[in-house]
Amino acid sequence: MKTPTLGQLATDTGAQVVGDPTLAVRGLAPLDQAGEGQLSFLSNPLYLPQALTSSAAAVIVSPADLERIREQGHADGRNWLVARNPYVCFARIAQQFDRAANHDPRTGIDPRASVADDAVVPASCYIGPNVVIEAGARLGERVRVLANTYIGAGAQIGDDTLLYANVSIYHRCVVGQRCIVHSGAVIGADGFGFAPDIRPDGVEYVKIPQTGRAVLGDDVEIGANTAVDRGAMGDTVIEEGCKIDNQVQIAHNVRVGAHTVIAGCAAVAGSTRIGRFCMIGGSANFAGHLQIADRTTVSGGTSITKSIARPGQHFTSVFPFLPHGDWERNAAIVRGLSKLRERVMQLEKRLRGQGPDATTKNTEEKSS
Repeated sequence: MKTPTLGQLATDTGAQVVGDPTLAVRGLAPLDQAGEGQLSFLSNPLYLPQALTSSAAAVIVSPADLERIREQGHADGRNWLVARNPYVCFARIAQQFDRAANHDPRTGIDPRASVADDAVVPASCYIGPNVVIEAGARLGERVRVLANTYIGAGAQIGDDTLLYANVSIYHRCVVGQRCIVHSGAVIGADGFGFAPDIRPDGVEYVKIPQTGRAVLGDDVEIGANTAVDRGAMGDTVIEEGCKIDNQVQIAHNVRVGAHTVIAGCAAVAGSTRIGRFCMIGGSANFAGHLQIADRTTVSGGTSITKSIARPGQHFTSVFPFLPHGDWERNAAIVRGLSKLRERVMQLEKRLRGQGPDATTKNTEEKSS
């Protein structure tokens, strides 16, 4: 890509230049490391002192932060790209530089790949070495499938999707347009479905065939070693715009609403429905068959065991870390909460004149 000017980047992102629009921007860097020709950004007021002293050729700032910088006398003679959301502006510019730096012009099918005769693979696609594409699979335009990836029979991959090395897309599963699936991810493995046959001599778990699909919408990103299981009879669905981190487990028949983000090591049990625009922290977990409202936020490590009906709530169940001795003392208190509750209830009854002491006192008063 030709080196863009600050003015061109402003036009591309809807930002405004304060300073020299002809400044050539050669790359991006953090505030404390940026130098000549490099663009940085300020999205957290905590880093305002770094912005004041940064050697960056230009800095992306919000209107409010630029005003603060002006008040401190550091704005004149410098270049600013003023955006409503500096972090998003930075992300869009970073995408441009990343596309230019990592552009892969390769097309065609590597001779070491195995592609079924009736699979649909447009000429604009790139199929890497040792890739296996089974019968009836259909790829869209400009799909890139890197080494050792498996695409099962009848699977569908949308336009401009990237499947990194060692990805497995099982039979009949669907991946939308512009998706990114990272190495080691498995889309469409069997869900954990077994019927227990309990007998006097023990129990046998009889496998329930998982005949549904796993369906990813457009613009979904799936992290490394994440598993999205296929549905038991219906489909497991990840709606458009979802971003799922590494090592996440999505069980069978789950539905994740559009533009929800799920951080690493989270787990969602079967048939739970998570709403749109939710934010799920790392190692959070959900019991099965729950309904989670739109715009729910769940802190890392939190266990959700009941449905959430009201949108926009924030849930945290993790006990904060403490020195071990303090933790043990608090744990002892928690263990005794049920007994403490009983004592409080007895005291409340006495205060209302319903407890045994109050009854005895009332009887004595009447006798006298």
